[in-house]
Amino acid sequence: MSLGYAEKLSYKEDVGTVGMSELFDPPLLLQQKIEQLAQMIQKSKHLVAFTGAGISTSCGIPDFRGPKGVWTCQREGKGVPKASLPFHRAMPSTTHMALVELERAGILKFVISQNVDSLHLRSGIPREKLAELHGNSFRELCPSCGAEYVRDFEVETIGMKETSRRCSDAKCGAKLKDTVLDWEDALPLKEMNAAEKHCRMADIVLCLGTSLQITPACNLPLKCLRGGGKVVIVNLQQTPKDKKASLVIHGLVDKVITGVMYFLNMRIPPYVRVDLFQIIFSQYRCISERRCARWSLRVTSVNGEKAPLPFVKSVKISFPERPELKTALLKQQPFLLKRETLKTNPLKIVLKLNFSDGCGCQFTRIEVPIDFQVPTDNVNQDKNVVIENLRDTAIQEKCCGQFSLVERKFISDPKKEIAVYAVATNIVMDNVFPENSDLLKPNLEGKRQRKDANLDSKDKLKWHEDLKAKQKKKKKFKDILCRREEHDSSLSTWDRKLNLELEEHCPLFRVQAPGLATCLF
Repeated sequence: MSLGYAEKLSYKEDVGTVGMSELFDPPLLLQQKIEQLAQMIQKSKHLVAFTGAGISTSCGIPDFRGPKGVWTCQREGKGVPKASLPFHRAMPSTTHMALVELERAGILKFVISQNVDSLHLRSGIPREKLAELHGNSFRELCPSCGAEYVRDFEVETIGMKETSRRCSDAKCGAKLKDTVLDWEDALPLKEMNAAEKHCRMADIVLCLGTSLQITPACNLPLKCLRGGGKVVIVNLQQTPKDKKASLVIHGLVDKVITGVMYFLNMRIPPYVRVDLFQIIFSQYRCISERRCARWSLRVTSVNGEKAPLPFVKSVKISFPERPELKTALLKQQPFLLKRETLKTNPLKIVLKLNFSDGCGCQFTRIEVPIDFQVPTDNVNQDKNVVIENLRDTAIQEKCCGQFSLVERKFISDPKKEIAVYAVATNIVMDNVFPENSDLLKPNLEGKRQRKDANLDSKDKLKWHEDLKAKQKKKKKFKDILCRREEHDSSLSTWDRKLNLELEEHCPLFRVQAPGLATCLF
């Protein structure tokens, strides 16, 4: 959750149970539960995810009631804990991206979130399949026409108050409001009705990283029970709803969901963040001399010239073909440069955008050609297509910093050129399973043979026998390791290649030492 959000909330004495100790299921039991959950999801016809702050802790955002949570620290007089990165730069976790893949596969039907961090939207969950019960720190709402605006900066207010921006619809123009609830605010009916509808339809409600203490939201998962559905809880602490759940898993959410995706043989997609900005070049009349042109260049947010541009720290503007013009370094917003130059000579401006902390690359360079005599052609590309192409390029090149022109339009009076760009500012690929990996096939086939089993006494006995067989193999590997450590030079090329592939590609295997590969399962 947002630390700013926690500080803006009205004071409340009773915030529920805080500082609960964390519980971890033993490895073997955890493995059994992960496989059981995977089987339940595989058979599910209407899966609903119910998420809390626990799925965002790996993103650098503290939770509320954990040992180092916001409410826990405040009750102990320690103040609000520090986040590991700016709130607006937080990126979706493994769990967020796994839910996206489950939704794309048609398995996950709906997501209900108590978080205000906007990470479900950023990850790619469609808005129509998401209920944000407590609002979104990055979303504004027009109370008149109902239009929603998702920002790349944190909205300055909470409690559904008016913000400093207006609806962009020319027929409306009403003042926008934030969407984040304060303690006494009622849950929005639109979100609540959709959440309740899908919980009643669900055969499984998967609760991830939530203490299930905040009412009335915490009662939503139980609505599936009347129709024969099941509740599954994955959390590090006990919850008041554990007794009503068919399965309770005490473990790190990311680890559990990674294991589930492995058993389902589904890939966790990479995440690429694409941000938008605009460059506005304006010309003014120069009274002093007709040969000269007074102009200004502004780098600003697509949400308006007065809106912040949080992912840009500074802008360096240079003129490589005009050495007589001095380079400018703009360190404060608004990033605005004013100059006066000759009209007769075309101008090539190079912008170096230095990105803020939390971005995956330090900067990107953009060339802006200016011709004072000939107006620029208009460009209008599909924004979604441009963003998708940028994501594909970033994934292929395994880096960020790529940019593309989305839109360019020329206004004659006053003379103004507005260009909108998209730039890839972050990429996370370390959660991707290798495609067609031979390293996964043997173990995966063994698990598939038991995918429809009901874990009765015979199955448990067989599972323990398989485990003992694996342990014997591990012991044999350790004996081989001892000999290989003495004669490292005798390692074959195949052995070295295997270890490298395990380390580089397979997050479900752990190489404890050269020559010894241990499977997490």
